[in-house]
Formats: sequence, C-alpha cells, structure tokens
Amino acid sequence: MTTIAFIGLGNMGGPMAANLAAADYTVKATDLSDEAIERAIDAGCQRATGIAEAVQDADIIVTMLPAGTHVRSVYTNDDGVITNAKPGALFIDSSTIDVESARAVSATAQAAGFEMVDAPVSGGVTAAAAGTLTFMVGGGLSAFERARPILTYMGKNIFHAGAAGNGQVAKIANNMLLGITMIATCEAFHLAEKLGLDAQTFYDISSTASGQSWSMTSYCPAPGPVETAPSNRNYQPGFSAAMMLKDMRLAQTAAHSAKVPTPLGAQAEALYALLEAAGKDDLDFSGVMKLVNGTL
Repeated sequence: MTTIAFIGLGNMGGPMAANLAAADYTVKATDLSDEAIERAIDAGCQRATGIAEAVQDADIIVTMLPAGTHVRSVYTNDDGVITNAKPGALFIDSSTIDVESARAVSATAQAAGFEMVDAPVSGGVTAAAAGTLTFMVGGGLSAFERARPILTYMGKNIFHAGAAGNGQVAKIANNMLLGITMIATCEAFHLAEKLGLDAQTFYDISSTASGQSWSMTSYCPAPGPVETAPSNRNYQPGFSAAMMLKDMRLAQTAAHSAKVPTPLGAQAEALYALLEAAGKDDLDFSGVMKLVNGTL
C-alpha cells in the first residue's frame, strides 16, 4: 500500500490529508500544532512526531506550508525531507510561495535524485474539505504523471502548467486577477446602489451582460444575490483577505523581479493592505466591499 507523508495540517492541509486517508492511503501526518495533528488522527491519519519519521518510509511526500522560507527549511534542512526521504519518493508541495523558492527547492531535490512538483491550489477551505480543489502543477512530465493519481483524491481540476515553478506562476497570476476583479465588482455594486439601483436588479442585469465574472456570479460581494456567498454571512471566510494579500504580494514580488508593470495589481495590493492595517484581514477577501462602501 502506498504511504503518504503529509506535512502541514492547517486550514487547507488538514482537510487534504483527511481526503487522502479516506481514500485508504496510509497517511503519516505531522505539524507544529498538536491540535492539528489530533484532528488529522480523528480523520484517519497516523501520527508522526516529526519530519524525519513522517517521510522515512513514505512513497509520496505532500507539504502545505505558509511561505517559501518554510518550504526551503522543511525540504533542505539537515532534518528535513530531502535528507530523510527514501530513494524514489515523490515530493508534492502544495504551498503557495514565491516562484524563486519553488524553483530552488525543486532543483535541490532533483540534484539529490528526487522528482518534485509544485502544486498550489485554488478553491479555498470549502473545496479542500470537499476534495474539489484545482491544482496548478509545475515540474517535469514524469513527476506530474506520478502526482496526478494522488491529486485526484484532493481535487477535481488538475493542470500541468509546465516546468518547475510554473504552478506558482499560474496561481499568483490567477489570484492577482481575482483580487482585481473582486475590487472592481465591489465598486460597480456600490456605484449602482448610490445611483439608485438595488443590488439584486444590478446583479440580474450584469450577471448576464459583459460585466459578468466569477467574483459576481459565484462570490458576489454585495449581500443578497448569491445565497452561498460570504457576503451573506457577514463576510466570514472562505478565503480570507489576509490570504489574498499574501498572494497579491507574491504577484508583485514576481512582477518586480521580471520587470513587468502591473499597476492594477499594485493598486489592489494596496487596498487589501488597508484591510490588514485596519485589523480586518480576517474577513473574507470579498469583505473589501466594506472598504469600498465605507462600512469598515
């Protein structure tokens, strides 16, 4: 039976590990949080006391970590993944991190004889729990084909984006677009309201016209039109403004490195940073509506 090590059991990693356990894989799970490990055990995973124990017999190693610095240390430190993994193990990093770190860690793994993919996700906590995430995968074709069967138990859309790091490129470009369109959608609803057009009527029109977007029809930031949207539960996340700001900052770092002007991306980053400064980045990212309409 295939054994999977899962490192990082937070809001996204915990449900992902649980889905792998539910698929009858042996999942050895570890995290800095004892509480997170206990939840994973309750979901059918096995406890590992640290990285070395988790990976030593694992065929597949999956990581879901906060930032590039954590990915670098978990993989490349003396007590990390690369030193302790058994020969032939496949590495899957589903963290959302900077492109440079993703490519550097992949190169280090490859030099040590391992295949690795960067496989960041889209869909948020709800999709992680439901096993319906979208995976954007960077790495060699052989590594991608090895990873695909594992990813299908955690997601429904799995794309090969190309070489190492390209999964991160796809993720940050996509989320920059999402962050921008959400702000534009908020502004449009606010303008319509101030000019005397109610949210439902504007939604009915724009959702079938040229202004339609995912931010409007799936995640409408105005309360009312989309029952399942966070706007109808006081902007409780989904996908928090703090996480969106992280991705916007990653996009700006990458844009500066590549000398690519992204003025709307920069402006959107600044607006989500205002939510952070106000101590409101625990709201869903669609809660930027409260900033736009002055109710923050």
